[in-house]
Amino acid sequence: MTDKMTQKSHGDMSKEIKKDGVAVRTRGYHIWRVIFCIIGVLGMLMFIYPVFRGCHVNIGTLLGTGVFAFLTLYGVFRAKIDKSVRKLWDKKAGKICLSIVLALVTIALALVVVITYHMVYAAHVKPKQDATVVVLGCAVRGGGPSLMLRERLIAAQDYLDENPEAVCVVSGGQGADESMSEAQCMYEYLTEHGIAPERIYMEDKSTSTRENIKFSAEIIRQNGLPDKMNIVTNEFHEYRAKRIADKQGIETGSIAGSTAWWLLPTYYVREMAGILYEWISG
Repeated sequence: MTDKMTQKSHGDMSKEIKKDGVAVRTRGYHIWRVIFCIIGVLGMLMFIYPVFRGCHVNIGTLLGTGVFAFLTLYGVFRAKIDKSVRKLWDKKAGKICLSIVLALVTIALALVVVITYHMVYAAHVKPKQDATVVVLGCAVRGGGPSLMLRERLIAAQDYLDENPEAVCVVSGGQGADESMSEAQCMYEYLTEHGIAPERIYMEDKSTSTRENIKFSAEIIRQNGLPDKMNIVTNEFHEYRAKRIADKQGIETGSIAGSTAWWLLPTYYVREMAGILYEWISG
């Protein structure tokens, strides 16, 4: 009798343990769904927020929002997605397709790591001695510099104040929605903040980073300025600007401006796309 009660007790206990174990796993499964949803929604807001602050939608906005939208949908429909993936994996064609997707995701993550390394390294390259400062243009807003352009100008002003013998080229044309050229806007900002006008040369025709470097190099040659360049731009942009200059045989250093936290994710992703294009196009 006692043995039977003991066996029954052990049997009930094992069921309870099993039941509790399943309950714990189920709670964990749903907790991860919630985590995916929270991260996804916060990520989408992070990439959409700059648009509400007046920034244009760009490839960084679209890619970043898309990735976090997928993460949100996965959190919401995780059970169905997992079930579909398992069904696909049971079929030969499905297994091949999923393997290809996994390989592409792995390659994409590896590229993110490699590109990030190059971006961080380039931003920390020290300025060259006896070099011309070249400030790369960015958007003009309401008759003054946009936040990112102001960040570049602050970095340029600090360097020029610390190195009174240095001269600079401010480089940037006028966009369709800008009230003046970016070069003119930068010239006015720097002179208003104490930089002597004779230390500043304007290049107001360029419409891209490649043209910034090329046209600035022409002004440097025409005026007999030091042919090395210390490029002033946001930290995420230094690598691509340096790579373009390297292709033109120009030795460069970096003067990196900081980027507002709420702008960095969008422009970091956008810049990664630009770097990939630069690598592919040679």
